[in-house]
Amino acid sequence: MTIAAILKDKGDIQSLTPDSTVAQAVTLLAEKRIGAAPVLDGGKVVGIFSERDVIHCLQSDGAAALERRIGDVMTTAVKSIGPNESAIGALSLMTQRRIRHLPVIDGETLVGFVSIGDLVKYRIDRIEADAAAMREYIQSA
Repeated sequence: MTIAAILKDKGDIQSLTPDSTVAQAVTLLAEKRIGAAPVLDGGKVVGIFSERDVIHCLQSDGAAALERRIGDVMTTAVKSIGPNESAIGALSLMTQRRIRHLPVIDGETLVGFVSIGDLVKYRIDRIEADAAAMREYIQSA
């Protein structure tokens, strides 16, 4: 299965801008119950801001971190995948790089954002479907 097929079941992409504050980002992450958001500048992905970034900011700046710009504290070494990438390939990349979120980019356009949870859910659903098909086959034999 491709990443494009997984994106069909996902909602809108929640994003931030480099000028957003950490406080605004924390509000977005909490309200949407998400762990990270891509940071867009002119429609282009320039970073990712995650729960880990919040922790690093608070550790270094305390409560003053909430007023910092996302552009100053986001993760900028962004790995991305294309919509035609396999789910297994994306899981492999996430495991190798020890990351939990990947922007999905088609050309230079952000078309989705997947988490390791999205991909694990896909794998579990596939395993359950395969097991059900096997049980059906065995019962009908």
